[in-house]
Amino acid sequence: MKYDVVIVGAGPAGLSAAIKLKQLSTDISVCIIEKGAEVGAHILSGAILEPNSLDELLPNWRELDAPVKTKVKREEFLFLTKKNYLKIPNFVLPSDMKNENNYIISLGNLCKWLAEHAESLGVDIFPGFTAKDILYENNKVIGILSGEKGLKRNGEKSSLYEPPIALKADQTFFAEGCRGHLGKRLIEKFGLYSNNKFQTYALGIKELWEINDNNLSTGSVIHTIGWPLYNNAYGGSFLYKLNENTISIGFVVGLDYKNPYLSPYQEFQKFKLHPAIANYLKSGKRISYGARALNEGGFQSLPKMSFPGGLLLGCEAGTLNVLKIKGTHNAISSGMLAAKSYFEAKKDGYHKNELENYFINFKNSPIYDELYRARNVRPGFKYGIFPGLFNTFIDQKIFKGKAPWTLSHKERDNNSLKKKTDSKNFDYPKVDNKLSFDRLTNLSYSGTNHKEDQPCHLLLTNNTIPVEKNLKLFDSPETRYCPANVYEIIQNNTKETYLQINFQNCLHCKTCDIKDPYQNINWVPPEGGDGPNYSGM
Repeated sequence: MKYDVVIVGAGPAGLSAAIKLKQLSTDISVCIIEKGAEVGAHILSGAILEPNSLDELLPNWRELDAPVKTKVKREEFLFLTKKNYLKIPNFVLPSDMKNENNYIISLGNLCKWLAEHAESLGVDIFPGFTAKDILYENNKVIGILSGEKGLKRNGEKSSLYEPPIALKADQTFFAEGCRGHLGKRLIEKFGLYSNNKFQTYALGIKELWEINDNNLSTGSVIHTIGWPLYNNAYGGSFLYKLNENTISIGFVVGLDYKNPYLSPYQEFQKFKLHPAIANYLKSGKRISYGARALNEGGFQSLPKMSFPGGLLLGCEAGTLNVLKIKGTHNAISSGMLAAKSYFEAKKDGYHKNELENYFINFKNSPIYDELYRARNVRPGFKYGIFPGLFNTFIDQKIFKGKAPWTLSHKERDNNSLKKKTDSKNFDYPKVDNKLSFDRLTNLSYSGTNHKEDQPCHLLLTNNTIPVEKNLKLFDSPETRYCPANVYEIIQNNTKETYLQINFQNCLHCKTCDIKDPYQNINWVPPEGGDGPNYSGM
């Protein structure tokens, strides 16, 4: 199937690119391929929307019944101790951390709505299909190959087998989100990271709660730092009142943490037991659960975004602003920039393989400016929480993001772990099944489903590393950093130890692909339509 533009991923970046292309010219043929069973099924974010980019994309969105209703009305930023908290005064906070005129949303619902609008403009959207491979011709990307369906675990074709489909295009936009499996390959093939650049990441874990009281008003926003992480890892929490009876609560842990015994999932469950947080949850019930990795590298980690035949968009390229704790507005903007860059090139005759004008447009955009101004915040925390806070105050309040220096990230996340002999184990509290839950119980609230008899989509480069290296040196950190209990160390009847991969549990968060010390785990997409099925996340 041939199109002018093929887009991989129906998130905010991909959908915005498609909509803008059709706004610029109805003659441009566009399709989106999406691995989720439906648009929004694999979308997870906090989420607070800064509406400026949506205003640009669809100026009349307020009249179109967009699922953007809850305006931020009050916000607090708390520093937690074990039992108490300190409310950080508003005047101390950088302006980028304030949410006046922003909206609390479900990003999944927004993407569903954007998809409907895109289809009304003539965009073809194919949910339930993975982009498995990249098609090349003369070292130029000419499209993608979808994944096969109906393969058995041993690779044989079942009676339900469906062959792959080639989607060919003049340009292919990759908008897979953070740590896209195709984006990772493109970065390596075309050398899109220069001067020893690399991306850094965090794991975000989220629950939706239904509550029955009004001790937190709709539109309330609470962010916290401090306990339970302190100096064990960079991170913090969010709690948003989405509507009259729904709270969105989540926890973010930087994946550059050093102690192999740290469990981001259990840190989140422990966090919910704090009196200031438990007070909001005690009368409610958890109704949904999910997890997703997010980019934290910011300005210093931006790759070259164009290459022969395509572009990297949104979180695929790392446009999230860590200081704002937001990426949706930049993802939407990057999609629009991609569409404009393609249209400009077509208008000028378009004789080149590469949309080199994209970086020019990107550098002149608000995205570049805001990422540049926030560039020193995240790397400042490599020295610890209090030096990081002090650095943020100096960088943002004194220099307004224009300090005459640029801090660098310390090391890749997979290189940060200390050996188990140099690390102290954590004593996490037992779950109470009221506020805190074990991973498998929570997993049942994610809608996750994978066909049992299909090839495992978590591939080991070397089968001996999990036991001979990870277990021996780090006490198998994959059993703790995974928020879905995918990885287990098992001893069989003959006392042989091996790593069991429960791929059916996978939330597609990509943490294993990022954090594994030897980069021995390669995440590839399972059969299209499988995975989590998030509702309202």
